[in-house]
Parts: sequence; C-alpha cells; structure tokens
Amino acid sequence: MITARPALTDRSVRALVAQFLAEDVGRGDLTTLATVSPTARLRGVIVAREELVVAGQYVARAVFAELDEEAVLEPLVTEGEVVRRGTAVARVTGPARPILTGERVALNLLQRLSGIATVTRQYVEAIRGYRAQIVDTRKTTPGLRLLEKYAVTVGGGRNHRLGLDDGVLVKDNHIAAAGSLGRAIEAARTRLAHMHRIEVEVDTLRDLQEALNLGVDAVLLDNMTPEATREAVACVRERSRGGAILVESSGGITLRTVRAYAEAGVDLISVGALTHSAPAVDLGLDLEPTIPVPDDRISQAP
Repeated sequence: MITARPALTDRSVRALVAQFLAEDVGRGDLTTLATVSPTARLRGVIVAREELVVAGQYVARAVFAELDEEAVLEPLVTEGEVVRRGTAVARVTGPARPILTGERVALNLLQRLSGIATVTRQYVEAIRGYRAQIVDTRKTTPGLRLLEKYAVTVGGGRNHRLGLDDGVLVKDNHIAAAGSLGRAIEAARTRLAHMHRIEVEVDTLRDLQEALNLGVDAVLLDNMTPEATREAVACVRERSRGGAILVESSGGITLRTVRAYAEAGVDLISVGALTHSAPAVDLGLDLEPTIPVPDDRISQAP
C-alpha cells in the first residue's frame, strides 16, 4: 500500500501558490504599497533558528516567482539536508515589494514542510536497521496533502495512499456498513480490477485469522501492543511464505514506542503524527536594503 513519491510539478505548485497568495494578499498588500518604493530592492537570507531538516525550498521559491519573476529565492543547502541553528538555507534577492508581500506565505510553507520532514527523519532514524518503513496517513491538512506528503519523503519516509482512489483499505466502518468482513471482501473482489490489492484493518488476533482465511493481500494491525504485534507477525509469516502478505502497524505509535513495533517485524509503520502533529520549525528571513530610494517615490496604496 505504498505509493510513489508525489511529483511537485510546476503546474501543481503554481496552482497551490496562487491560492495561498490570494488568501493572504487579497486586493493588495496595503502596508507594502503605502511604504515601499516600487524601485526599491532587497537582499537577504532565510536562516534556521533551530536544527531542522530542510524541505519546501522549491515551493517557497514559487511564491516569490508568482509575484514577480525578478524576486528570486536561491537555495544554499540541499533539500532534505539537516542544518544547525544559524545556518543560512536560502538567499532571497530582487524587488522589495514582492519579497515583502510573499515573505509570510513562503516562510509558512518552509516552516510547515521542514517541520514534517524533521519529525519524519526522527522516526526513520529511530528504526534504522530494521525491515520496517515509516509511512504517512491521510491525516493531512486539507489543501496541503500533496506538499505534506512530499515533505514526508524528504524526511526519509514513504507515502501511504495519496487519496481514496489510490488503494483499497477495508476498515471497521466499511465492515459494519457491508454487514461482515466476508461480505466486504467478496464485494471488493467483485468490483475491483485484478491489479488492486486488498488491505484489511484488524484490531484482534481473531480478526487477523479471519482476514487471512479470506486471502487478503495486506493487514493493518490497529492499536495493537508491541507484544500482540509480534504474535500477529508470526501468524502472518506462517501463512505467507516469502512475505507475500504485508503487515502494517498503526495507531498511537510514538517516537518512544516505534522501535518496539519495528522489532516486532512489521513491514510498515504508519504514523499520522508525521503530518497532523508535526510542529512548524523556526525559520526567519533577514533582509537588508540594496537600493535606497527617496520617500517621495513611494506610490500610493489604492
């Protein structure tokens, strides 16, 4: 149930950035238009105020470019690089007005995406050396899923479903609506193409046995303890020589407990906290003027 890394195309990023700027700028940046000359220029650097994994430079660059192609963000570090506090991660140069107008949106995106990448890297490092892979969930911010899932991959994680059309995961509410797990699986096999694999969420060993008897392709062990998970993995491996059935753990897994689930032998560990609870990291834009202009050249705001 792992999907490919989401592609951030120029078109998709421009569409998102246009929405973000429309929300923030509205009919115009009154403060900048009223106080800054149209000929003024700025230069500066975006600085990390804490240790973090950098993600989203391409998106931040698109913010300034959307406002003015002469407003340029130049990355100074590699996407996915761990930087220390005080590191200059990007240089910004160009006309003052678009830089000031786009500053907040660009920083918000960099801080959010770098925060996700930073937390993801912590989970990935916590289970290094084990077969398990860290994957995200659909617990993303509406409108930001593509960017947030991209940030997970920058942090070293993998993507679960990008959307509901990206894979089959039969959960407890599907089973309740269908009438039973058997009916849900039978209906799925009847309606799905042969290329679709079926994953089923289970929360007890008894449910796991039922799912295995129905010939599912993957199981999601929901909110099981590490001890129960180890027993479940042994059961699946016995039924699935060669590891044909994927085993995923999910539900309340934290940095403190994630290693225990990896030690239990699962293939995937899905963590909603990568996107729904990752704190934004602290990045700031330090600017200095490069071309001072007289106050009488400032145009009036509408």
